[in-house]
Amino acid sequence: MKNNDPTQHSDTDRQWKNIYFLGGIMTLLALAGILLDVFIGNVTGGDLTALPGTAIGRFEQFQSNVFLGLYNLDFLNIVNQIILIPVYIALFAVHRNTNVGYAFLALIAFLFGSAIMVANNTALPMLELSNKYFATSIESQRTLYAAAGESMLAQGAHGSPGIFLGFFIPTIANLIFSIVMLHGRVFSKINSWIGIIGSIFMLLYIVLINFISGVENMATAIAMPGGLLLITWMILFTLRLFKLGRNVCSDQQRLQ
Repeated sequence: MKNNDPTQHSDTDRQWKNIYFLGGIMTLLALAGILLDVFIGNVTGGDLTALPGTAIGRFEQFQSNVFLGLYNLDFLNIVNQIILIPVYIALFAVHRNTNVGYAFLALIAFLFGSAIMVANNTALPMLELSNKYFATSIESQRTLYAAAGESMLAQGAHGSPGIFLGFFIPTIANLIFSIVMLHGRVFSKINSWIGIIGSIFMLLYIVLINFISGVENMATAIAMPGGLLLITWMILFTLRLFKLGRNVCSDQQRLQ
């Protein structure tokens, strides 16, 4: 039998409203982190070839500027990735009645890729090794710490194959969600196409930076429009999430 209890509908709507609202708020926080990333990249020059190429060089960078050392090992990206988890849950919730299969696939891809990114990030372990390296004067221990640092750089330095999947899979999730938006008709077509094009640019950047040497500057040039498009994509769907939340509030008031 169909349940027409307005109280139950009101409770359910309130839960969805909370998810949309939280998704919008967390997107704003993530956008602030992304803009901070862009600002730091511009201030520091954004030249990947200028980063220290050895573990000892990274250790020295940590000692001179711990925040820059963390930034250059994608720590800010990790923070943003965690912040974005409620956002993608909200996007899935929006499409739960229109295209639940592909929306769920995109959500799982994002969560799986984020887990890989967090697990493979070496920013904090490298900071600890740096402190240990400069805390001892015993050469054999320093050699051991440097070797451990080289191993971590091979696994988790920006542009290394070790973190490829951690960046590639969440970007695939962006592309899938953008396609879901296009067919779900909850978000505008412009919003959807901006996400699709931006995701394709970023996928190309990730492939270039991980597998083709000597193209760092060209890859960065590709990442710039891709990043701007994805920022615009996020702003547009955030506005829509807040609007959906307000609609749910209006429905609640009519039921009361």
